[in-house]
Amino acid sequence: MIKPLLAALGLAFVSAAAQAAPEDIVKKSGCLMCHQVDKKVVGPSYKEVAAKYKGKKVDAMLFDKVRKGGAGNWGVVPMIPHTPQQISDADLKTVIAWVLKQ
Repeated sequence: MIKPLLAALGLAFVSAAAQAAPEDIVKKSGCLMCHQVDKKVVGPSYKEVAAKYKGKKVDAMLFDKVRKGGAGNWGVVPMIPHTPQQISDADLKTVIAWVLKQ
């Protein structure tokens, strides 16, 4: 009983350690070409996004917005769609959670 528990704990630790930091994901995925944490570039800053959606359950909506792209929420410049080849579903969910905590 103890050995399977230790193995499961070890796998959980390895899995958590293997996840990339959100800051690394946004760098790797090219998000910083249009967004910064605390200043508007082409798109809104992550702090602006977090403030706009504070207290709202918008994870799924933001996930769709990144995947499909779009315009109108932050001005006339559209956000291009971002495919799973550019940023995986898991990484995108990690980044969205991080952005909403800014």
